[in-house]
Amino acid sequence: MSIMRVKSVEQSIHDAEAPEFRLRRVLRAVDLLGIGIGAIIGTGIFVLTGVAAATDAGPGISISFVISGIACGLAALCYAEFASVVPVAGSAYTFSYASLGEFMAWLIGWDLMLEFVIGASTVSVGWSQYFVEALSAVGLELPESLTAAPGAGGAVNLPAAIIALLLTVVLVVGIRLSASVTNVVVAIKLAVVLFFIIFGAFFVKTANWDPFIPPHQPPDPAESGSALNDPLINAIFGSTGSFGVSGLVAGAALVFFAYIGFDIVASGAEETRRPQRDMPIGILGSLAICSILYVLVSLVMTGIVRYDKLDTAAPMATAFQAIGAPWAVGLVSLGAIAGLTTVILILMLGQARVGFAMARDGLLPVYFAKVHSKYRTPYRITVITGVVVAIIASLTPIDVLAEMTNIGTLFAFVLVSIGVLVMRRTRPDLPRAFRVPLVPVVPVLAALACFYLMLNLEGWTWLRFGIWMALGLLIYFVYSMHRSRLARGETIEDAADEAD
Repeated sequence: MSIMRVKSVEQSIHDAEAPEFRLRRVLRAVDLLGIGIGAIIGTGIFVLTGVAAATDAGPGISISFVISGIACGLAALCYAEFASVVPVAGSAYTFSYASLGEFMAWLIGWDLMLEFVIGASTVSVGWSQYFVEALSAVGLELPESLTAAPGAGGAVNLPAAIIALLLTVVLVVGIRLSASVTNVVVAIKLAVVLFFIIFGAFFVKTANWDPFIPPHQPPDPAESGSALNDPLINAIFGSTGSFGVSGLVAGAALVFFAYIGFDIVASGAEETRRPQRDMPIGILGSLAICSILYVLVSLVMTGIVRYDKLDTAAPMATAFQAIGAPWAVGLVSLGAIAGLTTVILILMLGQARVGFAMARDGLLPVYFAKVHSKYRTPYRITVITGVVVAIIASLTPIDVLAEMTNIGTLFAFVLVSIGVLVMRRTRPDLPRAFRVPLVPVVPVLAALACFYLMLNLEGWTWLRFGIWMALGLLIYFVYSMHRSRLARGETIEDAADEAD
């Protein structure tokens, strides 16, 4: 029994066409662009831009966005090729199963579950905070006991749980409705971002960009703490301090969170009308649009307010207050609420599709792969995902667990990049509607760039990631290795009978 057994591309496509597990193909290229932009523009652009500018890169944060965008762009090329070859639900999990084998597929699937669930829970808590502030602005005050988790001074974060459950209903009713809701909300937050860029450009003072890259500041020995609180790369090469060229790279690792989301587009491959054509458009197009917006936002923001004044949770609002336009803060809050809503929706969408693919393959109980007879959505795994997210969001305050989303995504990018090289060698005969250029250079650079950004995450994040992956290994060797359909030689029809 080999744990490196590979599920062929042909078998994956055949399984996706089984009536009992068939999803409805209704997504168009514009829907995929909406999903990608909806997932990418959220917490990162509304929060992290100011923090990274103040602590790491200064006005050069725009260069940090370019660095991080290039790393994501290299990985996006690999995702686009895989999605055009294997237009099946599951994203990086399915790609890894077809190229690197079952064991690596399980690891990446387990990793993605952590990324999506923790990410959706964390963003739900952030959504609750903005929602409570918006109500307060119009004179409606909610008791703290119902708007904060036990560890944050309350009893339960009810708004966070409610938004997660409401979006679960949207996901169960259908991917077409989910895409429509996403497109509407994306339009709102794009309008807010464009308003910030255009309106704010009139108040830019070029003096605030001097120096564009602040001089390097060596680490302060008095501020040194536990090695687990520092980026792992510091333990390898020593602490590099802040600002300067090293600050640009550190800023890129921090704002990488702002790019998370384009990979979730690949999870909708099985529900796309023309995946070979539309998946590359959705993946690469959404990343390109958001990269341009991020650079423009960071330039305007650091041009309005000096970078050392931007270490706040709402840097856009800080910029508007600095130019005497408090009325515009409400628009930013609207954009933030809209942005976070789509991020929650799409993270749960990604989790449900990955869990569905793993259950259909037998690595999770096949019960979770049941598709709704009317809506043609994987409703069981979707409901479970929504309930888990609601529980975590209602009872857990925002903390460093949010960084787990970064390391999980980067790990997925590394494996997908390697998978392209393996698939090119093992299955050169497969038709590829989209091909990564300059192979093997681009996939190798993508893997190295993403791994380097992983090294810039703190030690605690690596430790928690290691514990989660160790738990995944235990489950695989105790259950999944023996229950997978490949191990038992089952057909998709056998799985359908078991799911019922």
